[in-house]
Amino acid sequence: MPSGQHTLPEILSQPAAWLAALRAFEQRQDEALDLWSAADFDQVIVTGCGSTYYLSLAAAQLLRQSGVDARAVPASELLLRPAAVCLPKLRYLLLTISRSGTTTETLRAQQKFAVDGGAVICITCDSSSPLAQSADLAIAIDAAQERSVAQTRSFSSMLVLAQLLAGALGGQSVSAGLPEACGVLLDSCADLMRLLGEEDKLRKFFFLGAGALYGIACEAMLKMKEMSLAHSEAFHPLEFRHGPMSLVGADSLVIGLVSPDAAAQELRVLREMQDMGATVLVISQCHSEFEHHISLPADLPAAVAPALHLPPLQLLAYWRALKNGCDPDQPQHLSAVISLDDI
Repeated sequence: MPSGQHTLPEILSQPAAWLAALRAFEQRQDEALDLWSAADFDQVIVTGCGSTYYLSLAAAQLLRQSGVDARAVPASELLLRPAAVCLPKLRYLLLTISRSGTTTETLRAQQKFAVDGGAVICITCDSSSPLAQSADLAIAIDAAQERSVAQTRSFSSMLVLAQLLAGALGGQSVSAGLPEACGVLLDSCADLMRLLGEEDKLRKFFFLGAGALYGIACEAMLKMKEMSLAHSEAFHPLEFRHGPMSLVGADSLVIGLVSPDAAAQELRVLREMQDMGATVLVISQCHSEFEHHISLPADLPAAVAPALHLPPLQLLAYWRALKNGCDPDQPQHLSAVISLDDI
């Protein structure tokens, strides 16, 4: 059986999955707004495990950008240390995120939160899962489920749902043009991602992103580790100067997920890394002089852009996996769902 036979089609199918995500949210938007307005919530807690914890980081930032107080915590922290997460007398809305809807820490954290009287919205790729069935409201995108262990279209489709939810709770519309933009992006970046993924000299991969893009940088780092077993790390762009850049050299690819509101400062960091010998890849909605630059549509709202950073980086991890002799469908030591009986 050839390596990566499922992963590549799943990456390339994201425009259709995102369209299905938009339709799924449209069916639940009124219910989400009713649940939100039913109580005067003090904060939204967003939680997940692994990839979906990184998705939670992005989602919490998007909620804050929409004017909703939110924070992200790993599901294990919410389950094992609830008093460190939830303060007495405050009203919380819990947003759980899980591809399978069966991940033990997330499911148990949601169940405990609900028993204590909290309201729960769940984002998942399995509408029949225990997580979906036990939430006050489940927003499910079953069409994004995958056969591969590593999350690609499931992650991005759930992120699209999170973007839509954040926009709706903040009174904003953030759906414009996403599936179409994703299709154009996949076509335009395919050759460059294969070129960089197969480049012999590259051994270390650094993903830099701030705000909501930090969660995306973390997920891109995880995809590279899972699929290809390559050295990869994620940092906030300006934090990269404070120690980690000592690792940079001619064997490094530094990927900048450049945010519009801090582009000048973040591009300066990338120029410094290029001067140190690194190959630099920029993904942004703004202009840059770098040879490797993936341009995202400048007219899309900034709250829409996070999901569009993912497909190129998934392709990069896919081609590096094949270059390293790894099977991106079945990463080493991993399974699609973590089930625990002692927690």
